[in-house]
Amino acid sequence: MRAIALFAALSVATLVSGQSQAQDAAAGEKVFAKCKACHVADEDKNKIGPSLHGVIGRTAGTHEGFKYSPAMVDAGKSGVVWDEPTLTKYLHDPKVMVKGTKMAFPGLKSDEDIANVIAYLKQESK
Repeated sequence: MRAIALFAALSVATLVSGQSQAQDAAAGEKVFAKCKACHVADEDKNKIGPSLHGVIGRTAGTHEGFKYSPAMVDAGKSGVVWDEPTLTKYLHDPKVMVKGTKMAFPGLKSDEDIANVIAYLKQESK
């Protein structure tokens, strides 16, 4: 019985620590430094790329004042909305998810970096 209780406690501790690592907005802000040449997340301001302030829940290709590629506009018209699963897929390889996107960034290869950037974007979307 003790072994089961110990296993359960260790499983919960591992799960909680894994989730906190996967949701580290401060680490995501550091990774987002790779994106800052083209995007802003802490204010509603377009640069080379659209503002990512408030991006969570936004339909793709719809931020006012930004000229998107036809591919990104079409993605939005087909129902793409920026949520966690969609951003995860897109940030892994933007050109595969939205063929014809203007975004030149090749993507983030680390799942942890992607999760952290999404945590940072969520923080900046409030």
